[in-house]
Amino acid sequence: MSDSEYSEEEEEVQVSSEPAGKPAAPAVEEHGDVQGADILKARQDAKRAELDAQLQEYIAEWRKQRSKEEEELKRLKEKQAKRKVLREEEDKRLAIQKREEEDRLRREVEQKRQDEKNEKIRRLEEIEKKKQMALQAGRKDQKAANPNFTVVAKKEPQATDFKTTSGSSDKFSNVETARMDLLKSKEQLEEEKRISLSIRIKPLVIDGLDLVSLKAKAQDLWENIVRLETEKYDLEERQKRQDYDLKELKERQKQQLRHKALKRGLDPEALTGKYPPKIQLASKFERRVDHRSYQDKISLYAGGLEAAVLQESEKTWQDRMGEFVNRPRARLPKWFGERPGRKPGDPETPEAEEVKIDDEIPDPILPQDEPEEEEEEEEEAEEEEEEEEEEEEEEEEEEE
Repeated sequence: MSDSEYSEEEEEVQVSSEPAGKPAAPAVEEHGDVQGADILKARQDAKRAELDAQLQEYIAEWRKQRSKEEEELKRLKEKQAKRKVLREEEDKRLAIQKREEEDRLRREVEQKRQDEKNEKIRRLEEIEKKKQMALQAGRKDQKAANPNFTVVAKKEPQATDFKTTSGSSDKFSNVETARMDLLKSKEQLEEEKRISLSIRIKPLVIDGLDLVSLKAKAQDLWENIVRLETEKYDLEERQKRQDYDLKELKERQKQQLRHKALKRGLDPEALTGKYPPKIQLASKFERRVDHRSYQDKISLYAGGLEAAVLQESEKTWQDRMGEFVNRPRARLPKWFGERPGRKPGDPETPEAEEVKIDDEIPDPILPQDEPEEEEEEEEEAEEEEEEEEEEEEEEEEEEE
């Protein structure tokens, strides 16, 4: 507690010890009051001293605890700083280790790539050397046989070599080589070209040669140039001849396809295109090829049904009209010696032409017997017509 609090409590005690509104006591009472005030003051002083001692003890304890906390905080900060230093050193060590590992892997990849490149270059050099040796051997044989360029026949495969004996690798070697060339990149082709040229074009060494050796070297180079130009010309002429032969074969193939299309009843250019012609079916259910022309197909939808119905109705009317015209004329009998409906002045009807009503007019109530012979004749005629239609269909199918 502070000093201001103690002073406030003392004033309150003094105020409360003096009752308000009482008269002054005698001298004896005043002496007793003085002693009581001293006792109260002593008590208050003792209480204040006790509170001060407690406060001092509390403050000392607090300062002691505060010093411990500060020491602990300081220790933790030092530990954190040490950990930070250790972490930085560990990060540096790991970064260096990682960089070294990446450098090692990069060196291994570069070394592997370089080894593959060297192996590839060595393999290409060997292939090119073998090719050059074969070409030189062919040139020697060609010079001995014929000075012009000729294609040397392939030698028979040796029985000792399994690959050449099977014939599969030798047969498709050019195809596989061409396919691999298509898959190669521009840089790879340039590298192979450089290797091939380095083998074919040997370095020109003229240091330390005399005049005779230089002339011999120049003569050798001139002969090599003439030989290469001759081979180039022969190959160009051979390519022209092959192009002409291919063109002629394509024309012959087109002619054959045109004749084949005409035999099938198709357009002459139907089989010469990139894709085969479509099969025109009369119906997707019958699966029969439709050989009708375009005009015939149009005529199917040009009112053909109406014309057929009109023709059939006209025929039916003509038949019924003929039956009506050719019907027998029934004459009415005479009634009391005179024929009904006879006009005055008309000639008399002879008796021989009279026809009885009972014979001419059938009874509409009673059933009439139909002639069986006429029905049989009609059935036979229909059967004959069906047989003729079937024969015509068979002939059409045979022609197709």
